[in-house]
Amino acid sequence: MNVDEYSGSGGLTVANQVYNRFKAAGKPLNAGDVVVLDAADYHYYQPGWTLVGAGLGPKTDFRRPLASLFPPHITHIAENVKSFHPESSSVTTTSGRTISYDSLVVAAGLKTNWDGIAGLPQALADPSSGVSSIYSYDTCDKVWHDVDALRSGNAIFTQPAGVIKCAGAPQKVMWMAWDRYQKSGRGNNIKIDFMTGMPSMFSVKKYSDALNALRIERGIGAEFQHNLISIDAANRKATFKKADGSTVDRDFTLLHVAPPMGPLDFIKGSLIADPAGWVEIDQATLRHVKPEFGNIFALGDCSSLPTSKTIAAITSQAPVLTENLFSVMDTGKVSSAEYDGYTSCPLLTGYGELMLAEFKYGLEPKESFASYLGDQTKRRRLFYHLKKDLFPWAYWSRMVDGKWFGPSGPFRPKFV
Repeated sequence: MNVDEYSGSGGLTVANQVYNRFKAAGKPLNAGDVVVLDAADYHYYQPGWTLVGAGLGPKTDFRRPLASLFPPHITHIAENVKSFHPESSSVTTTSGRTISYDSLVVAAGLKTNWDGIAGLPQALADPSSGVSSIYSYDTCDKVWHDVDALRSGNAIFTQPAGVIKCAGAPQKVMWMAWDRYQKSGRGNNIKIDFMTGMPSMFSVKKYSDALNALRIERGIGAEFQHNLISIDAANRKATFKKADGSTVDRDFTLLHVAPPMGPLDFIKGSLIADPAGWVEIDQATLRHVKPEFGNIFALGDCSSLPTSKTIAAITSQAPVLTENLFSVMDTGKVSSAEYDGYTSCPLLTGYGELMLAEFKYGLEPKESFASYLGDQTKRRRLFYHLKKDLFPWAYWSRMVDGKWFGPSGPFRPKFV
């Protein structure tokens, strides 16, 4: 029996959860039955890059050698998949090797399109450009360098139109920069603007309204439906495209860029993808929508799930996927386990404070602490320490081992 997976946050946690689920049912898998395909040298805790951009830790705290994260009973093949052959239940790797599977879990993430903004790669590579991004390991430390070095001028923080991972991150680093400038006496000399391709501060109205009120209170400018399309680093100019197709140039001293993102090339156009290029799965069961591909599952950023692409979402998706994969392999049918779209965005709004946005399908709030602490639009120090301290610890010591279940913490959800 072979269950093939891809690593990243979803693949690592599901590989371990699948192994543990069969063992708990008294049907233990053999060593080598669960295989993970991933050629990466390192595995990253990507939410940590926001902390790096805020000067709260070195980036080396948020990566580990990938091979070190696999227990002996999980087989790691250090190759990437090149193509899918769902009709024969097999994949072909980049080296041309064919690997067959009984069940396949796709957890491959998404593609960050650095070239989607003219001049961005060159600006990021230039230490003196004033342009940075928390969206890669290589550039997240430049964010803090640039933010902390700025004494006066225009600081612009951007967010692209369309789907990105952790859609709150572009403004998290902005709020932290604002607080840094206030606390260091530079607030009156630096003008901060949020330029976003989206129509509002956040996708969920409750949190968006609270964030917009905070933005106005703090004197931060904003332009909505302004999508960054090019950067002239030499002249410190950024060009934005507006909803009507016209463009506008803005001068910057500091520019933080969230690049556009989309589906990975090897998934886009494959038999398992939807027209947009995401792995097409049922939004409740996480099983492929095509009955003939019923032994394929997916989760995380590569999936078609209509929810925010975050690690928090994966923590709730993984146990549902695991239960349904186990049930399909054991009985031929999915279980009663269903994913409700839960995701979370811990919105840093300053040092020692955070607004914890939690919601599900339909952009409907689903707050874990509201019954104890009240409305989660209120910024709290407790939530700040969850993001800064608890979540990184839980990730490295629990989630990669398949022992962290989001709002349930270390307790695996029970399915009837």
